[in-house]
Amino acid sequence: MENTGKKSPRQRRSFTPEFKAEIVDLCQRGDRTVGQVARDFDLTETAVREWVKQAERDSGKRSDGLTTAERAELSALRRDNRRLQQDVDILKRATAFFAKETR
Repeated sequence: MENTGKKSPRQRRSFTPEFKAEIVDLCQRGDRTVGQVARDFDLTETAVREWVKQAERDSGKRSDGLTTAERAELSALRRDNRRLQQDVDILKRATAFFAKETR
């Protein structure tokens, strides 16, 4: 089988908040570029840039998106909304069932 030059997709990795904070700190010091930091730690440049943007949002330097706390709150609200919608659906079916039984 011949290699056509395409890279196989990377396996998704997860990183601790402490590691991300250290990488962001290295980028914000200014002695190395984001690309250099990404290469040194075998990370994608896109991921490192997103970590830096998110850190800037959390610190108030940027206002073009949600902070980490706002993202967590939105996720919790969506989860609660989904559960409540399921509850309403169950109650609608139960109401229809008992309305048919009483006729």
